[in-house]
Amino acid sequence: MTNTAPFAHIETPALLGDESATGSVTGLSTQEVIELEHEYGAHNYHPLPVVFSRAEGVYVWDPEGRCYMDFLSAYSAVNQGHTHPRILKTLIDQAGTLALSSRAFYNNIFGQYAKFVTEYFGYEMVLPMNTGAEAVETAIKLARRWGYDKKGIAPDQAILLACKENFHGRTISIVSMSTDPSARAGFGPFNPNIGPVCPAGKGSLRYNHAEDLEAALKAHGDRVCGFLVEPIQGEAGVVVPDEGYLTRCYELCKQYNVLFIADEIQSGLARTGKMLAIDHENIKADVLILGKALSGGIYPVSAVLASKEILLTIRPGEHGSTYGGNPLGSAVAITALSVLKDENVADHADKMGKLFRAEMQKEVERSSSIVGKVRGLGLLNAIVIEEERIGGGKGAWEVCLLLKKYGVLAKPTHRNIIRLAPPLCITESEIMRGVEIIKRALADVMTMSIEQIHGGKVEHH
Repeated sequence: MTNTAPFAHIETPALLGDESATGSVTGLSTQEVIELEHEYGAHNYHPLPVVFSRAEGVYVWDPEGRCYMDFLSAYSAVNQGHTHPRILKTLIDQAGTLALSSRAFYNNIFGQYAKFVTEYFGYEMVLPMNTGAEAVETAIKLARRWGYDKKGIAPDQAILLACKENFHGRTISIVSMSTDPSARAGFGPFNPNIGPVCPAGKGSLRYNHAEDLEAALKAHGDRVCGFLVEPIQGEAGVVVPDEGYLTRCYELCKQYNVLFIADEIQSGLARTGKMLAIDHENIKADVLILGKALSGGIYPVSAVLASKEILLTIRPGEHGSTYGGNPLGSAVAITALSVLKDENVADHADKMGKLFRAEMQKEVERSSSIVGKVRGLGLLNAIVIEEERIGGGKGAWEVCLLLKKYGVLAKPTHRNIIRLAPPLCITESEIMRGVEIIKRALADVMTMSIEQIHGGKVEHH
């Protein structure tokens, strides 16, 4: 089966974006929904002004019937496509039988899932959680405990290293590792001995610079329990490291008896054209962190996989989650992972990604283009907008507003970078249609005023 088959029944919309409005509203209008959320929801996000009311495959619809192609995929949570029929059926069937037991008792699904997911990725054990941030926190605790119990690090002296510009979540432990001022300002004090700073070093550990990790390990190797790294830095702007960087870091971790911890929450599960992004360098992490597409976007499921030697350092009562390993999430994850292999999703993502980058490279090479670079692997890609070429106070945000107007949904990251990561079920014709819309938006942002793009009132973001 090809990975587009489950959505073959969807009739390709003739119109997208503003032109596709039906004139009727299902339930609350877009404006009513936005006003409700603004009034009653905490303002910890700045969404693009569009409301999802229905989704299938690559497409989403708003209350007014406008149709869009989703080029964000819930930050790679819906790799298999929105509301994949097999995954949805598993959710419905299992929810009607048993949804939650807590780990105070056994349930008849988790053991099957644990066997399935460990054999799927070649590990001995799994510790189930729900969200990506929970899984990262779990990996941090696990690395420290392993460091004390197995490596012999003195009590409370363990160091966990990470890289500058990282993004692993937003809990206090995780933002303690961050170098993003917006993630840290006003949230201190932060946890010590965790992140991209070498205590005795002169500066931070830069991503894609294995020599920085080597220097830190030379200085503190006996105290370092783990090195946590994104195989591709997604939130930093889809930064793909040089070939050999991850392999060298892995070798250094082996040399200094340090756990190599791969955060594959966004980059994993076929997104980059391989099942895992680290598969591009044929290395196997000591600790593997998964989330997002582990459920196909249907239910929160995350996981930490490792050897028994590592995972059994945590004993009963020392870590857990009421929902972690619940039968509903476990059943959904089995199907979500099965879909990735059964539908050859990774191979398709590789092919579609190469097509997308080749088409966007043509835009980069135009002499008057405002795109300075296109980069990525598989269908995890980004374009870098040269905002100084646009002028008029316009930038990547305005490009994304025009993309929405014309029928493609994406968001900037790090101000001038637009991440473009559609569901992996996208077809070649849909890729080409998306490229056409992206190029239209890039052209129109140069000629339209910022007031025209914003529809009057200009909102700061």
